[in-house]
Amino acid sequence: MRTGPRRVFAQLSSTSPPAHPVRLVDTAVVLGGSVAGLLAARVLADHARSVLIIERDAPAGGGRRGVPHGLQIHLVLAGGRVQLERWFPGFGEQAAALGAVLVDPAHSAAFSDGLRRVNVQEDVVLSCSRPFLEKQLRDRVLALPTVRFLTGQACGLDIDATAVTGVRYRRDGVQHVQSADLVVDAMGRSSRLSDWLEHAGWKRPPLRRVPTDVNYATGFFRREPGLPDVANVVARHRPGSPVSRVGVASLKAIEDDRWQITLACSGEDPTGSDVDEFMALCRSELPSFFGDAVDGDPVGPIETFHQADSRRRDFCADSVPARLIAVGDAVASFNPVYGQGLSSAALHASCLAAYLQSSPHLTAPARSFFAMQRVVVDAAWEISTAADKARHHPDGSPSWRERLGRWIRAEVQTASATDVVVARRFRAVTVMLEHPAALLAPGLVARAVLINLRNRLADGLGRQSIRPRRAECAASTGTKSRCISSALTRALDALTLIAATVRPRAS
Repeated sequence: MRTGPRRVFAQLSSTSPPAHPVRLVDTAVVLGGSVAGLLAARVLADHARSVLIIERDAPAGGGRRGVPHGLQIHLVLAGGRVQLERWFPGFGEQAAALGAVLVDPAHSAAFSDGLRRVNVQEDVVLSCSRPFLEKQLRDRVLALPTVRFLTGQACGLDIDATAVTGVRYRRDGVQHVQSADLVVDAMGRSSRLSDWLEHAGWKRPPLRRVPTDVNYATGFFRREPGLPDVANVVARHRPGSPVSRVGVASLKAIEDDRWQITLACSGEDPTGSDVDEFMALCRSELPSFFGDAVDGDPVGPIETFHQADSRRRDFCADSVPARLIAVGDAVASFNPVYGQGLSSAALHASCLAAYLQSSPHLTAPARSFFAMQRVVVDAAWEISTAADKARHHPDGSPSWRERLGRWIRAEVQTASATDVVVARRFRAVTVMLEHPAALLAPGLVARAVLINLRNRLADGLGRQSIRPRRAECAASTGTKSRCISSALTRALDALTLIAATVRPRAS
């Protein structure tokens, strides 16, 4: 029986490690020591007698050469955080003891076009820089007795008629060959796996691109020790917003008593390439939390980065040899504005765990793995590329299905600023705890449309339209009766406002 993507996504979001992992291979090789590679190695440690990570950058506490955007803000969304805790129980508390900041809902805030959104955050956010996060993961993975780390440059695969048999890598100018029973490509968006497959006579996986044209600038500033009143802030602005030219601004309290601030802008909009310009933007066009943060002394220069596009390689099990999979940005890299990269990588590890736990025949391509991974990639791709597609129209005129999808997402997102029920479901999707199909529930869409109508009518009456609406039916629109009740309640609000605009005629 075919299982729908929403159910598959829910299964992959499990928080329990496999109870009885099955040993399947002697040697597994992971190409790349990124977050995706480290999490894959952790999963493989349960199923292989030996796991070798081959990474071109030697382990270090700072940023890696292979991660040019490593000093920009990276978010561990709730969907990724639960996976970190799944594979490394107590990870958040241990990271906090070493300097990371755990931010509860009371110390978080979000803004849309200058207006503070209703706060429905229920989880604790792990706040730290990407180099810090990678070091904590690397230390824990390399502490496993079956995992080894080797500094070298992967340069090819050995492939027989049906399967990968080994990897080639260069170390100190000398090429070596490592036999392998299973190979994981975690070499990031610049992965050369497609070239290697094509060179070996296999079909090159199709590559899709969606223009993003996003410029990032990140500054670090000193802050007072301890947890500040607000330690995690996100401010988003629509294109052409009169409030700010900054598309997305993020502020986080991180390790070493620092603020990390990232400003993201599209096209030629300014991001603040020097400290003075950066500080001026924070003080003049963003919520006051940003201006207060840049009152601290700058720590280092402003770090800039440009991302031209989101990329997705559609691996098909029929065109990939056996004993080979790919994870992380090697499969799909997204617009970093939405913060889905790290959490997607964590869910790819969950796909790998489910695949290996099923005791697959490794002599055949990893069909079930790629099917599960496609659900995760589709979910992140749908959310992260919707706005960019609308902006750049890379595929010509959108179909009616795409237009309808955009309209539904816009209605739900707008309503999520003021209504608790819609906001909770919308946040569950954006933090990768639920599949985007959850936003298509008829009751949720009806609720969003009616709430937006109420707010627009209130605007017409000159009343306050942006205000939290405490819902009658808790976090879920699970039953038909609740959906109908919710819709009728909103419809009644709308009719009441319409009636208030009608003035009786003089007799």
